[in-house]
Amino acid sequence: MREQLFDIDGNLLLTLDALLRDQNVTHAAARLGISQSALSARLARLRQHFGDQLLVPAASGRGMIPTPHACTIQPALAELINRLREFSNVASVFNPASSERTFRIAATDNPAAILAPDLIPFVKAQAPHVRLAFVLPDKTRIFSDMEQGHFDIFVGAADDVADGLMGRTLLDDHFVTAQRVGHPRGKQPLTLDEFCALDHLLISTSGGRFAGMVDEALAALGRSRTVSVSVQSYALAPVILASSDHICTLPYRFLARFAGSLELFEPPLALNDFSLSAFWHDRTRNDPAHIWLREQLFRVAGAEGRTNA
Repeated sequence: MREQLFDIDGNLLLTLDALLRDQNVTHAAARLGISQSALSARLARLRQHFGDQLLVPAASGRGMIPTPHACTIQPALAELINRLREFSNVASVFNPASSERTFRIAATDNPAAILAPDLIPFVKAQAPHVRLAFVLPDKTRIFSDMEQGHFDIFVGAADDVADGLMGRTLLDDHFVTAQRVGHPRGKQPLTLDEFCALDHLLISTSGGRFAGMVDEALAALGRSRTVSVSVQSYALAPVILASSDHICTLPYRFLARFAGSLELFEPPLALNDFSLSAFWHDRTRNDPAHIWLREQLFRVAGAEGRTNA
């Protein structure tokens, strides 16, 4: 037997609600923004669906009187309409204060270390029930993973993503060299000879490497350095630097957090600045929750709002 649920649409429910509220065809039609004849046609369909008159003309000739069956269903109808309104607004309204949504941000260690410490308290202050997950991306699958909704935003360099994603610059940064407070070399500016002679700590995100972009820049000058410690995690770098005489060259926005235990210097060689951008799929372009997340990310990063794609 076919369910009668599919024989009634939202407009009919709104019509019955308006009639029961106003008990007047003229007023109900005005409430709905339709003609009286259109309302009468809907009432005929409602009567057929429920097998009841629902409303009958008042003996006074003014307005209409609900039948007992209509009076019985009115409270449930009002609740149903409110639930349907809430349902229809789920995707179009985002309330940070009450949302329990989980946002997933794909980022390698460097951008995560730069942004997460500021982003997490900033988001939680406005959305205490929201959950944030930082996940490591597979750079060969960024587009497909975003298309399938595996994560919401990718943060990285423009070179890391394929065409087809929407993007915006989050921040521009430069490299500085850090040493521990009380380092035996003192606080004088680094010379190139001193830089090459000191022991270096290197972050190898792929793991186990002892050379990187600093070594390439030195090689162009015909120089080299000694990298005696290689770690895969940015989180380890400040801890190791604070307890050793190694130096390390990393993004300023990361190292600046540790100004209490580290001293920062300009490297004695030219290193290219870099940018981090946020990327998202077109499927989330107009999602209010996603728009809100992007706004928080841009605010924390101090983004200028330049569009990449």
